[in-house]
Formats: sequence, structure tokens, C-alpha cells
Amino acid sequence: MFFRPSSYTFTLILKGCAVSDAKREGFQIHGAVLKNGFCFDLYVGTSLVDMYVKFGDVGYARNVFDEMSVRSLVSWTAVIVGYVRCRDMVEARKLFDGMVDRDVAAFNVMIDGFVKMGRMDLARDLFDKMRDKNVISWTSMVHGYCEDGDVDEARFLFDCMPEKNVLSWNAMIRGYCQNGRSHDALKLFCEMRGNVDVEMNEVTVVSVLPAVADLSALDLGGWIHGFVQRNQLDGSVHVCNALVDMYAKCGEIGKAKLVFEEMMEKDTGSWNALINGYGVNGCAKEALEMFAVMLREGFEPNQITMTSVLSACNHCGLVEEGRRCFEAMERFGIVPQIEHYGCMIDLLGRAGCLDEAENLIQAMPYDPNEIILTSFLFACCYFEDVSRAERILKMAVKMEKEGAGDYVMLRNLYATERRWADVEDVKEMMKKRGSNKEVAWSVIEVDGRFREFVAGYYLHSHSHSHLHLEVIQSTLGQLWKHMKVETLR
Repeated sequence: MFFRPSSYTFTLILKGCAVSDAKREGFQIHGAVLKNGFCFDLYVGTSLVDMYVKFGDVGYARNVFDEMSVRSLVSWTAVIVGYVRCRDMVEARKLFDGMVDRDVAAFNVMIDGFVKMGRMDLARDLFDKMRDKNVISWTSMVHGYCEDGDVDEARFLFDCMPEKNVLSWNAMIRGYCQNGRSHDALKLFCEMRGNVDVEMNEVTVVSVLPAVADLSALDLGGWIHGFVQRNQLDGSVHVCNALVDMYAKCGEIGKAKLVFEEMMEKDTGSWNALINGYGVNGCAKEALEMFAVMLREGFEPNQITMTSVLSACNHCGLVEEGRRCFEAMERFGIVPQIEHYGCMIDLLGRAGCLDEAENLIQAMPYDPNEIILTSFLFACCYFEDVSRAERILKMAVKMEKEGAGDYVMLRNLYATERRWADVEDVKEMMKKRGSNKEVAWSVIEVDGRFREFVAGYYLHSHSHSHLHLEVIQSTLGQLWKHMKVETLR
């Protein structure tokens, strides 16, 4: 019996080729479409456009689209998606403007394209013109503003959303974390926990755990770990990596190691999280041991691995080990980035190898950044190398990368040398440049609430905050007395 394919047959086969990236078969099916006279069929034509877009061949997709005698909204949207994916927003906009009618899907594709290009002005213009917006439209804008650093505008839109799904919540929580607003991230996460209409998922966990680590909110971190186990999310490498990182940064390196050991599957990120965890907890020996095990088990180190290893050496002053690891990067096929040079310069500076550190600054293929210059200036001041400190500060001023702390370090060094005239000169320089040293602050978790402190006063006052402050100051006073007694002994 002779089989004659129908429009439906070709539509299904083309969809299968697109999903499985079967390019050769896709071209063959296109030939069969032409041979069987289905080239002017709306559904087959649209499937061909979609297939070529998924192959990344937007030129072929456009040729098919231009030859279609009848087009639907889906056809238009499919070819626009092609141009958006290859970041040709000019051509995508021309096609979009040429549509007689536009639906939500077409608007969403264009908004997503502008968001990914960082053009929030153009994305907002389209968003404001939409008659009907869905949760995807709103979430794209929230995500875009977060990526653009405008978290307040993102939160405004988030609060205006008529309906939210888990993607919306995740986008806002992640946005807070990426923009250094961990407190707000945890506050929103707790609000999400109390919302019965939304269920947290793997992405929620990975999004919020950096904020937990940043604030050392160990109680909340433990609750999230329990949630992961109850909902069987611990099979995800990304979730477990985030848990390892969280426990390590909260000082619970034993729990971090336990999560790592219980992982059914590991990737390079898993090893990086644990190696870095050992480093930040001052366990350089263990960090280097884990690095050796990682190599033995056949995992390839990457740039993050080497940053973690060098940082561990830096934390514990392991100069020779640091030199060996830095030199080994070439063997691993890793080109040292400015972060790796920064770790080595800081390590050498803290060890008193000032000549070697300064030579490395001059030899590296990057301009030194503020972090490198400040850390090396600290080393110069610590070892009372006045002439070198002056030279480094002049370099920082010339490159406009000096901070108030740099002036303070040099001023204190002059004071140690009793060079009072120079002390006054530095003070005058600071006034002229309007430099003010940023006040350091810290945060602790007490009874599930977060309290922030700066030197001399209390931040984010809550109810009964004065009472809490009095108790804290009284306790500190008692500790100070005990410390004085112990010192006298």
C-alpha cells in the first residue's frame, strides 16, 4: 500500500528534527516537503521556520518565511525568535513592527531580547505598550531590572504583579542576592515560605543560599537543608554545591564536608565549593589535600578552582605552595587572570616578599586594580617600607584607584615614624580629595532575627532596640573586664 504523508505528518517529523538537532534529516524532510507540494501549507511552513531557528540557521528560516503565502502569529513570532537568539534586535524589531497584529508571545520575545541586551529602556517601552500582560512579561522585566542593578524598580514591578509564580519569586530573590541585598533576599524568602499559592523549587534554594551564607543565617540554612531532604532535591548537583558553600561560609566546615561526601554526583563546582570552604576557614592544608584528591579523581580544575587554592594558601601564608600552584596553572591550560595575580601579590606581600610582589605587579599583563594596590600598600605599611608605600600610593592616585583607606594606612605609617608634617600633608590631601573612610559593619543572627552593627552605634533599629543595645553594651563591658584580668595574669 502506498503511504502518502499529510501536513500533520510533516509537522510532527519537523518538530522531531528540531528537538533532536537532526540537521541532515531536517534538510532531507524539507526536500520531501517541496516534492510533495506542501511548501505553501501554513503549518508545515511554520514548522520549517521553527526548525531552522532551533538549528541556529536564521537565514534559512527567513527564506522559508518570505516564501510563505499565508502567515500566522506563530510564524511571525518564530522568525523573530531566530533574530533575537542571534542578537540581531534591529531585524527582529523590523519584523515585529511589520506585524499587522501582535499577541503576548511576540511582545514577550522582544522584551526578553532587549533584556538580554541590557536595553531596559526599549524593553520598558514595549512593556508599557502591551494591552495584555502575563506573568512571563512581568517576570522578564523584574529579571531585567535586577540584572541592570535597579533592584528598587524590579521590586516595584514585582509588587504590582497581578499574579506571581515561582519564577517571579526566584527572579526577585536572586536579584537581591546578586546586588548585595542579602537581608532583603531573606525577608522576601520568608514571605514566600508563608505563601500557600507558590511552592519553592530547586532554583529557589540555589538563589537564596548565597544570602544565607552572606549573613551567616545558620538556623535558616539548616531549615533549607531539611526542606531539600524532605523534597528529595538533594539529587541536584547545583543544590548540593550551594549547601556546601553555605555551610562552609557559615563556619560549619564539618557539615559542608558531610554534604559533599553524601553527594551522589559531583562536578568541578562541588570541589571548588569545598576547597574554597576550607580556605576561608583557615584550613589551607585540607584545601590543598582536597585539590590533590580532585586531580587524582580526574576532575579538571578551572579558574575558580585555582582562585580558591591560591586564596587558601594566602589565608595561611603558604608561600611555597602558592608559588607551585600558580606555576602549575600553565600545565592545566589555565591562563592566570587578574584575580590569580591578586592572590599571589597579596600572599607575597603578607610574607614580606615585597620585591617579588612588586615585580609581579609590573610583569603581569593587566593594570593593577584597587584591590591589588590596597593589599600591597597594606603589606608595605606593615613592614614599614615607607618609600615603597609612597610609590604605590602615587601609582594608585595616578590611576585614580586610590581609596580613603590607602591614605589612612600611609598616614599611620608616617605617625609610626614620627613624621608629623607628613601626617598633616596626608590629612590635607584627604580633605582636598573628599576621602572618607568607609565604616566597617557586621551582622549577627539572634533568635531568628538579623542585627547589624557599625563601630559605635546600632543599625536598623527595631522595637525594643534600645533595650537590646544596653544589654549588648553591658555584656561587652563585662567581657572587657574579664579580658583585662586575663591579660594581667
